[in-house]
Amino acid sequence: MSERRPYPSDLSDARWELIEPVLSAWRAERRRHALDVGRPPEHELREIMNAILYVDRTGVQWRYLPHNFPPWETVYGYFAKWQKAGVFAQLNGLLRELVRQKEGRDASLSACVIDAQSVKTSTSVPAMSQGTDAGKKIIGRKRSIVTDTIGLLLAVLATAASVQDAVADTHLLNQVAADHPGIRKVWVDGGYRKHFVEHAATLGIDMEIVARAPGARGFTPIPKPWTVERTYGWLMLHRRLARDYENLPARSEAMIHLAMTDLMARRLTGETIISWRDPAKPHQRQIPGRNTGRKRPLRGRFHL
Repeated sequence: MSERRPYPSDLSDARWELIEPVLSAWRAERRRHALDVGRPPEHELREIMNAILYVDRTGVQWRYLPHNFPPWETVYGYFAKWQKAGVFAQLNGLLRELVRQKEGRDASLSACVIDAQSVKTSTSVPAMSQGTDAGKKIIGRKRSIVTDTIGLLLAVLATAASVQDAVADTHLLNQVAADHPGIRKVWVDGGYRKHFVEHAATLGIDMEIVARAPGARGFTPIPKPWTVERTYGWLMLHRRLARDYENLPARSEAMIHLAMTDLMARRLTGETIISWRDPAKPHQRQIPGRNTGRKRPLRGRFHL
């Protein structure tokens, strides 16, 4: 790797060791079918992935990549190729199995949780791929995800925000049932219709709708769906996901797979993500040289 000052988003040696076999296998397969087999690759895969993670973590535009990365056209080209080849989804599945094994959980899944999140879109996103979520009054896209019972991503689908949850999640449930035939239980929140429950039954899956307790006011976590909400919170550590900036919904899904891959790799290696709040240190310090009374939280680290 070329010598440069590392960014916080860069892959450590331990995290690179986790994902390198998948990327190297992809490059070897590409070169096996290429015409210029004898020509060595111009850029290292690790630097390409570091640049893509920089975009996902910081939220910058591709054209604004620092110049000590490979050219942005090259980086975006690799991102597009890896998305089409399913590399990000493959990495997500591989690391999910490793995390479950590390925590002493069975590799085969028996239950999952589904939820959706509507987000605003950038002005660069084509209007035809957007919609209006009337309930949340958001014009943009909807991210529907399926997680296991500890919040690890199983599947994601990006659609216009106007698409009903039950419609998007029917496609997701079909995908999850095909990829994980052992799943027999799924939890959803109270916004789903009877026909979705019936569709789950045809797949041999018992769907349980978990609603808020009667009379509950304010923020009240719902036990099983809260698992997905926590996953959305993890994903928001990657600023590229604060809005949807991708021209294609499939690229939006890739960014989510990438963020989850980064989070799980850090979880496996025991690394942390820089945050501005540390739950273990709720106290704050005064900003030196100011008498406004405003305080800034201590810089801490976030653990997945």
